[in-house]
Amino acid sequence: MTEKINIRKLEADLWESADLLRAGSKLTSSQYCMPVLALLFLRYAYSRFKMVEAELLKNRPSRGGRVIPVEPSDFAAKSALYLPREAQFDYLVNLSDDQPLGEAVNRAMALVEEQSEQLTGILPKSYTMFSDELLRELLRIFNNKTLDEIGGDVIGRIYEYFLSKFAKAVASDDGVFFTPKSLVKMLVNVLEPEQGVMLDPACGSGGMFVQTGDFVNAGGMNANTQMTFYGQEKVEYNAQLCLMNMAVHGLNGRIVSGDEANSFYHDAHNLAGKCDYVMANPPFNVDKVKSESASAAGRLPFGLPGVNAKTKEIGNANYLWISYFYAYLNDHGRAGFVMASSATDSANKDRDIREKLVLTGDVDVMVSVGNNFFYTLSLPCSLWFFDKAKRLENKNRVLFIDARNYYTVVDRTLNEWSEWQLKNLQAIVHLYRGEQDKYKSPSNEAELAVTLEAKDTVNEAIWLTSKFGLEGEYQDVLGLCKIATIDEISEKNYSLTPGAYVGVAEVEDDGVDFHERMNEIHTELASLNKEANVLMSEIMKEWETLNTK
Repeated sequence: MTEKINIRKLEADLWESADLLRAGSKLTSSQYCMPVLALLFLRYAYSRFKMVEAELLKNRPSRGGRVIPVEPSDFAAKSALYLPREAQFDYLVNLSDDQPLGEAVNRAMALVEEQSEQLTGILPKSYTMFSDELLRELLRIFNNKTLDEIGGDVIGRIYEYFLSKFAKAVASDDGVFFTPKSLVKMLVNVLEPEQGVMLDPACGSGGMFVQTGDFVNAGGMNANTQMTFYGQEKVEYNAQLCLMNMAVHGLNGRIVSGDEANSFYHDAHNLAGKCDYVMANPPFNVDKVKSESASAAGRLPFGLPGVNAKTKEIGNANYLWISYFYAYLNDHGRAGFVMASSATDSANKDRDIREKLVLTGDVDVMVSVGNNFFYTLSLPCSLWFFDKAKRLENKNRVLFIDARNYYTVVDRTLNEWSEWQLKNLQAIVHLYRGEQDKYKSPSNEAELAVTLEAKDTVNEAIWLTSKFGLEGEYQDVLGLCKIATIDEISEKNYSLTPGAYVGVAEVEDDGVDFHERMNEIHTELASLNKEANVLMSEIMKEWETLNTK
């Protein structure tokens, strides 16, 4: 527990220090975001560079009594960036006060780009707009030795923490660029990626890639050899954040940005029908999409959604996205994505597309998510999952989960799923898929006890086993989950809203007599009103006394 608490404190301390500097400057969050994240990236690259350099020098052969110098190719072989001396973090930290620091940092970023084709033209070189005092203090903050002492991917975690904090203040022209981690983890947990091609056609800052990489690596495999990551992101700023985020986590990917990355009109990587996994959190309810251009771009196995006959525009693009995600899958592919809640029950052409989609038998799981899961939006959403290789027993069935009342409150405006809650929701999916062995396997109690109080651990374990038993046997739970057949879905006009199927759980009787309690409340209220009248009378007397003086 101690190490986890320390990391949380370190995240908060680093953010508070960096944000105080911004508040003391004349920089906006938008101006500040990219340069600060790039400095964190440089700090990560330096930490990894020093670690790999030490490994390389351990058994380095010598020639003529001198150890053979390390080469950039030596670092590439270990998935690390080679950093020339002027790009190393300690070099920048130790520059004398009379040397222009902004120019030095710009130079460092350019040198890093020369070592990585993926980062070419991505890193900011705008550090001369910072005062040298502010830059020097930022370098000092990120030079925290604890980052190296804790080890692991702590800087990657801090990068994500900074991204989440900036997400509240920095908006792109297409909405949020950061999908909260618990939503992404839920997508990854249900899809269970192992190897193959993964696409995110609205990739934002790359959270889907990072969590997929973590999942694959945690399974004892190497994400860079097992997975091929592709992304499209119309907003170039977001694509830069994505490439840095992937680099911080040691991942390689092919990300296209700008006009050619507009997914409504371009399949930028030519991946229709070729993806093993599709994951995305696309912008919701986009309007004014040109129907003719979208139609010409293909990937519409169920046809176009509703088109305004006069303007020839699609009024709501939600079902364009849904069609694309399905069209990208190969014959055994899986998709998981975030979508506006309204899409599960929308009418007219949307409803017709949804019918065709349901009749494929490839809709796998639907999850309703409550309010306040996003940093900048309070609206609820849904998680959709497709699987083109479902087990035979589930081919004509869909698992519905209503998780709107199942979450952890972070603060007044933000909710999330805890690690235990994610495991519990995943366990329901395992049982639906007939994977009791995964339910019975150790529930990572040792791992979770590090991050949760024992009481929380016990409560969440009871929450799961009270519904599905110690051994794990799926059953529909009123108000939580239900497996519905395609015939049942047809009877509900092809609605995919979980609440339409799972029903409402009975409210437990708290043993309080309603009429008796109402009488008590009225008595209390009458007493309070009486006290208020006495107090008001005294105030008026005092007021009149003051006025006569």
